[in-house]
Amino acid sequence: MPFIKLTKIERKRFLVLITCLLLAIGAWLLMALNNKYVYTAKTVLVYKNFPQKRAFHALQSDTVDLQVEGTGWQLLFARLRVKPQSIAISLDKLNNRNFILFSEQLFNVNRQLETSQKIISVRPDTLYFDFSERTVKRVPVKLVSNFEFVKQYGVSDDIEIIPKYVTLSGPEEEIKKIKEWPTDSLKLSNVQNTTVSRIAMMQNKMKNVSIFPTSAEVKVPVDEYTEKTIDLSLRIINNKEYYNVKLYPKKIKVTILVALSKYQQTNENFIDAVVDLDEWRDLKHNQLRVKITRFPDYCKLIDVVPDKIDFIIEK
Repeated sequence: MPFIKLTKIERKRFLVLITCLLLAIGAWLLMALNNKYVYTAKTVLVYKNFPQKRAFHALQSDTVDLQVEGTGWQLLFARLRVKPQSIAISLDKLNNRNFILFSEQLFNVNRQLETSQKIISVRPDTLYFDFSERTVKRVPVKLVSNFEFVKQYGVSDDIEIIPKYVTLSGPEEEIKKIKEWPTDSLKLSNVQNTTVSRIAMMQNKMKNVSIFPTSAEVKVPVDEYTEKTIDLSLRIINNKEYYNVKLYPKKIKVTILVALSKYQQTNENFIDAVVDLDEWRDLKHNQLRVKITRFPDYCKLIDVVPDKIDFIIEK
């Protein structure tokens, strides 16, 4: 296939033509992208200035369409970045009516934009809300945790949560169902020292219920554990006829794991062991099982010797 051969002057003219064409296209694109256009961007609503004496429930989605006026450049990159990704809407008007008009808040909404974009309208323009009487209730905080300790270490005392309670505010029919409020999961690994952590409360998925505070401080006391054996006297329960009961042996040995910081103070006064005479009377057992009825939370029971007791009853 023969090639078209151009002279040196013709090649120059062709390059000038291509350059002019590219410059013209570039100038047209520049002018087009600098023009103003209206495009649609979705965003999420964040409510503020809640009504103090009214519990509410939104009757529509919290996602709205923004009619945004911006340059072609902004339109070109609108799907890559929408700033802000959420907009704050004031609910103070709900104190005396059951709807919110975006047209009344466009000025404040536009102040939240980080660029020269301008919101000219919102679809839908009106948000409607359902109302009920608002009530307040305090419920205990429940710690959700997953601890992994270094060998021979563990929790040595009650875990301290500050605050112990959260305050819920919302419709009475919703609030009365809530008995406690869990935290996010507190995960600790290779623990061998007392730790203090800030943990958030579980995310509130009920838009008509507010929670305060939204985080808590958790102190986990940790200590090294060691074994300790305690001689413990047995106590007889359900001796309704007041028999003279002799136990063999009268004492048992209880082996526990106890924190080093509480080793000296932990003794037989902190543990109760009983045998139940109903086992002989009702179940006809010839030995009585040892039951531990009181035991420190900061200790771990390893062994009870013996765990069954011989007995003689003198009527």
